[in-house]
Amino acid sequence: MFWGGGIIVYRTYALYQEDKEYNVIKGIVPDFGYDVKLTIKVDGAKANNVPTRGLYKTSVVCNNEATGVWDYNAWNLKLDNLKKDTKCNMTFTSNLSEEEYQEYLEAGIALRRNTYRGKDITYLYDNQELYDQIGKCTFDDIYVGDYFTTNENNKNVTWLIADINNYLHSGDKDVTSESYPKQTGGGLMACHATIIPSVPLYNAQMNTTNTTGVVEDVAEGKLGHGKGAYVGSYMRNITLPQVLNEYIKPAFDGHVLKTRNLLADQMDLDRSNQFGTTIGASSGWGWYDSELDLMSEVNVYGSTVWSSSGYDIGIDNREYAIFKLKPEFINSYGNQRFEYWLKAVTSYSAFAIIYKYGDANDSGAVNASLGIRPRFLID
Repeated sequence: MFWGGGIIVYRTYALYQEDKEYNVIKGIVPDFGYDVKLTIKVDGAKANNVPTRGLYKTSVVCNNEATGVWDYNAWNLKLDNLKKDTKCNMTFTSNLSEEEYQEYLEAGIALRRNTYRGKDITYLYDNQELYDQIGKCTFDDIYVGDYFTTNENNKNVTWLIADINNYLHSGDKDVTSESYPKQTGGGLMACHATIIPSVPLYNAQMNTTNTTGVVEDVAEGKLGHGKGAYVGSYMRNITLPQVLNEYIKPAFDGHVLKTRNLLADQMDLDRSNQFGTTIGASSGWGWYDSELDLMSEVNVYGSTVWSSSGYDIGIDNREYAIFKLKPEFINSYGNQRFEYWLKAVTSYSAFAIIYKYGDANDSGAVNASLGIRPRFLID
């Protein structure tokens, strides 16, 4: 492993054909120009290939002070401290329990959640392997900060892996998947990745007037009728459904998870916010079906800043791993700075925003110059 900025980065090496002269497997390490010779034993017998994924305990012993670790998620070998003439002996013994195997997978997922890699994984999206790795809960070649590009409906978007499995067992019902159900703890659970666009998709207003209170005319059919705060907003009732249908579903057809989210839906226009600095605060919430929502302040900063009350947060009470590992992604990507809406009420007329200068701020709900940077889950 290589250390940089407190983040562990692994390099993975593939296995090649048998070298008959030495009865070893030979692998090329391009970063160093070295050959690594590997012997393999499966249940005590010499083998020319790594066994297919299964319940194997593994051991990797190398010479020349090199070390090796078997990645159960990627089902591949990861090496460290390589030198010339490195040789490693690998053994696979089929006495691993299902519980131990799951523990190894969980450890691998934790590693991927806490490792920024920033790799282009568009090829995984193009060949549909992205969904297979997520759905089977292995996340073989998926790390936080990895990105991929889609161009459905002529909308070219770069998407970021913001977090992994961070909504497991959240909501009044577990996150479930019809495509990849997994039995765990007596219920159905869906492994998932949380996705955000690298930059806001476009600019739009939260409401057609400067209010966060009850919105009576949010849409035809009275969507959100009688509701206030985020749930009653024009953004959630009109704009986000359009984003879902125009940007998200065409690119992620059949793989956007429907979750249960606890969202602020009532306003007290006479109540001060939790800091006593403005008037108007969210005063109630409810469970709602959700495929696409704006992020909370906690998702981005790891804490509240201008959110009017705890009702603004709900189950969005954890910081996304991508912002912990790469905080500059909060308001920039590459050399581009930007600003966008969050779902939190800050007063009777304003919602929280991420500002392009890096500060936490808010803006009147009618402001049409702020971006939409929503989050959603895929399986």
